Amino acid sequence: MVGRIVLGGAQPPGFAGGTAISAKSGRLNSDILIIGGGLVGGTLACALAGAGLSVTVVDAGDPTAGLDAAFDGRASAIALASQRALDGIGLWPLMAGQAAPIEDIRVSDGQSLYFLHYDHRDTGDEPFGFMVENRTTRQALYHRMQALDRLHLLAPARLLSLDRSQSGVTAEISNGETIKARLVVGADGRGSQVREEAAIGLMKWSYRQTGIVCTVEHEKPHLNIAHERFLPGGPFAILPLRGNRSSIVWTEREDLAAAIMALDEAEFLAELGRRFGDFLGAIDLAGGRWAYPLTLQQAETAVCRRLALVGDADHGMHPIAGQGLNMGLRDVAALAEVLIDAHRLGLDLGSAVVLNKYSRWRRFDNTLMLALTDGLNRLFSNNIRPISLARDLGLAAVNRLPPLKKLFMRHAMGLAGELPRLMQGRQL
Repeated sequence: MVGRIVLGGAQPPGFAGGTAISAKSGRLNSDILIIGGGLVGGTLACALAGAGLSVTVVDAGDPTAGLDAAFDGRASAIALASQRALDGIGLWPLMAGQAAPIEDIRVSDGQSLYFLHYDHRDTGDEPFGFMVENRTTRQALYHRMQALDRLHLLAPARLLSLDRSQSGVTAEISNGETIKARLVVGADGRGSQVREEAAIGLMKWSYRQTGIVCTVEHEKPHLNIAHERFLPGGPFAILPLRGNRSSIVWTEREDLAAAIMALDEAEFLAELGRRFGDFLGAIDLAGGRWAYPLTLQQAETAVCRRLALVGDADHGMHPIAGQGLNMGLRDVAALAEVLIDAHRLGLDLGSAVVLNKYSRWRRFDNTLMLALTDGLNRLFSNNIRPISLARDLGLAAVNRLPPLKKLFMRHAMGLAGELPRLMQGRQL
């Protein structure tokens, strides 16, 4: 028996998995209800179901949309620790063939002669991480969900109401089903409905910057080197994909970004080329271009009665260090470990004791990363001469201090701090 994926809000038949369904009443009982089946929510569902818990996922999108479409230009950085977690969950074997390793990282400040160079060989044989097309990750999630007999996905479907009592969670879904669970997890992004329904406050501000994302093809090989350039408008990242292609994450002032996005393709490429340079030869667009307003936000709490938040539903950060998805995957690995350990001890999965352990584990780490990315963006997104000089001297100093440099490299790999078992390469 494999997991059921119910499309178009159709009424599911009963099946003999870990999730009990009543076809007559439209009731479905699970250990865990996850709202949001994207890269973070879907990964959490696979981790929990693969370890023996029954899981229901409700997602507003069609999980089959775009799986067979051409590459749309969007990709994500997966740090080494995140790759280990994905491997332990059973997702990485479905992704590895399409992943490009990041073996070197070069950080520079505009046109300055000073730079910082990270070489993966200084820490061992493994790369800093990998670049993976978002389409590849979605395909892996869809196929893994189908293979897990304790996972039930309702999509496209929406959460209509959510009741959280002392004894459990009851959710009404747009396809007519009622879902009962011990715990609900909000993995539904920055505009989280779960967070809003729980009346959890949100700290938020705008950077007045826009992130422009696209992929380019280039004449020369990138040699698996990632480049992070700090320009007055914001960081400009060139990240290696398979073949002679690189993913671009280009931060610009919001007024200028709007004008750039309005350019035709030739004009857009010319503007991009001024920042990209000619070190990889001629460039051309591969796929579309996308623009996102950049904000910082954090929920007042990641847990409350029978509810936990993961990923962007809890925290959203600047893309300056490429850590947004990786911090979400660290949430996944930590929450999965806490819940599986509680399940083995026979504890109530939605109890305050269990949820507070998750909150204590992740709160400091997420808050620190929000502060670091915010500080880096403010420090580097300007061309004030005294600050620019201090930045250059700082980059040069770190480059000449091997112990400090290795510490930063471990952070880039996601290996710093208290790691969940999955991120250590161990099983749940």
